[in-house]
Amino acid sequence: MTSAQPKTRYGASVIPVLVYEDIEAAHNFLVQVFGFTSGGLHRLDDGTVVHGEVRLDDQPIWLHMVTAQHEMGTPKGASESHGGLTVLVDDADVHYERSKAAGARIDSSPTDQAYGLREYGVRDPENHRWWFSTPIDD
Repeated sequence: MTSAQPKTRYGASVIPVLVYEDIEAAHNFLVQVFGFTSGGLHRLDDGTVVHGEVRLDDQPIWLHMVTAQHEMGTPKGASESHGGLTVLVDDADVHYERSKAAGARIDSSPTDQAYGLREYGVRDPENHRWWFSTPIDD
């Protein structure tokens, strides 16, 4: 594997994919509550949303539909998590207040971590785990 980053139209070398039962509702939540930018929704002719995208600067996150064919399911209703995403933001405390005011499920309030980030934990409506973090100035 080479160390050079490939130039793509997506602006990233790694694109996270999250699976949702309701892609449109997830997309709207991620944009309105977490402050991502819409990358659009893709619909079938009957209006069914089959793919979505949100972005943070040049970083896309793809929203995928639940599908048995690809063995992809949502963590909605799961008691345990398989992982999550950490997103660097300008101010974790401000972001926390925004998410809390919007009624998001907060797992932990902003706390300084030994590994140099101030972060809080939150979940989206289908139980994906998110941590929003700000580097602590030395």
